[in-house]
Amino acid sequence: MRFWNWIARRYAANAIADQAGYETTLQRVRELLNTEHEVLELGCGTGSTALRLAPHTARLLATDLSPAMLVIARERLQAQPRPQLEFALADVDGPDFESARYDRVLAFNLLHLSADLDQTLATVVRTLRPSGLLISKTPCLGELNPLITRPLALLMRVLRAVGRAPHMRFLDEAQLSAAMQRAGLQLLASERHGTRGKDMRAFIVARKPAEAQAALT
Repeated sequence: MRFWNWIARRYAANAIADQAGYETTLQRVRELLNTEHEVLELGCGTGSTALRLAPHTARLLATDLSPAMLVIARERLQAQPRPQLEFALADVDGPDFESARYDRVLAFNLLHLSADLDQTLATVVRTLRPSGLLISKTPCLGELNPLITRPLALLMRVLRAVGRAPHMRFLDEAQLSAAMQRAGLQLLASERHGTRGKDMRAFIVARKPAEAQAALT
């Protein structure tokens, strides 16, 4: 949290590096939403994506663990009111979310930052209704050249110790998909939307099985 509070204003001011790829992702997400859906976003940051997607939902609860990020998100919501949208402080690995409440859970640029990926995905599964979808986009840093990965991982550990970098996992798509399957999710789609060079951001859609209802009753 310390890192995200420290960087919030600079993060909000940064332009999206691949706007065309981002727009493709938004369109794909919109195709998976409708105005009857209850939606939860985990790690919403400064709220830009939530503001774009909220009109396509019945309700979107966008959460983040950084108070500083949420200050900016709420400023943006005040400037661009969305009656479907609410921002809330919550830790993805905490007990803050209702079970079997949401039709869709969104996780953008989040899963590689999880301290316990299996626990995070277990939270996703718990909060989803049967047949609900996890819609995610994750930087797969494990796909970098090993000559880059090893020194970068060391640098990130050093910076994290002084609050200047977050915890970060160097996953590849296969590892990420396997973690989702361990959690009981069924993989539906895996795509790359980037338009500039090699795209390491895996857009993965996974479903909570309908028969999961039996385990909840």
